[in-house]
Amino acid sequence: MSPPSIETHDLTKVFGRFTALDSLNLKLEGTKCVGFLGPNGAGKTTTLKLLTNMLFPTRGECYVNGVSVREHRKQALADAGVLIETPEIYPALTPNEALGMVADLRGVPSSERRDRIRTVLAEVKMSDWANQKVGRMSKGMKQRINIAASLVHDPDVLILDEPSTGLDPRGVAEVRDIVLDLKKSRRLIFMSSHILSEVVDVCDEVALLDHGKLLFYDTLENVISKFGGGHDSVDVELARPIPPDVVTQRIGSLPGVSNVNPLDPKRVRVRFSGGVDGQERVVQALIGLNLGVIGVTESESALEEVYLSQISRGD
Repeated sequence: MSPPSIETHDLTKVFGRFTALDSLNLKLEGTKCVGFLGPNGAGKTTTLKLLTNMLFPTRGECYVNGVSVREHRKQALADAGVLIETPEIYPALTPNEALGMVADLRGVPSSERRDRIRTVLAEVKMSDWANQKVGRMSKGMKQRINIAASLVHDPDVLILDEPSTGLDPRGVAEVRDIVLDLKKSRRLIFMSSHILSEVVDVCDEVALLDHGKLLFYDTLENVISKFGGGHDSVDVELARPIPPDVVTQRIGSLPGVSNVNPLDPKRVRVRFSGGVDGQERVVQALIGLNLGVIGVTESESALEEVYLSQISRGD
């Protein structure tokens, strides 16, 4: 069986005199999560709507699992789950009822619907709310039901348009955790987002769009290495507060470390060179300093620097 895939060839969309998407050539293949970045108006949602036949291209073509969306829409989208913008759910329905409607539209056999609905509600952590009215739910809970609706027919391609938009920090964290879990289910996830920390946490690869043009598409590691001036950064969590001058002096003296920035008494951001090998050396050296290191996470600041530098070049 071929791996799931999304592909665009010279994909272009023009509205009057405005070019929303300009000759996009992109190929995503395999089970992974790809972050789709870009400022407002860059063409992200236009791209996703073209991929799902909600808009028709001015020029070019797109394919899902090798099938032309333009020529064979039903076949191409049969194995795609889609969440574009923020659809509303009838407030008088329960999640079971709403997902039953979607399962029917998606052609899920009636003998399988109950099990599929139970499975997707568990995936989005809404099992306990299966028979409660949607109108009584928070925005974050409704969004989890929307994600469940995109999964009810068990697709191998999942297209998400800024799924955390408008949610409070708890809702953002819940959606992030759901996407992380979905990565384990062998799907290709293509997710637009403007929350860089979310992309760092969940995505394997990243594509950046600006003014309708693709600036780059690569692994997160390669993007930061290529466009980040040869420097990466990690956030280091300490078990107990350490005076900033001690942290700066001791960590700053390590080989490969170019900058140390205390974030709070128990957290510090360390910038270094050398890519993955450099990160390995720095982490090992950090532990050897006996400062009480209890956690090291990749910092979103490196991606933020790349994002801002590339967007500013296009202005």
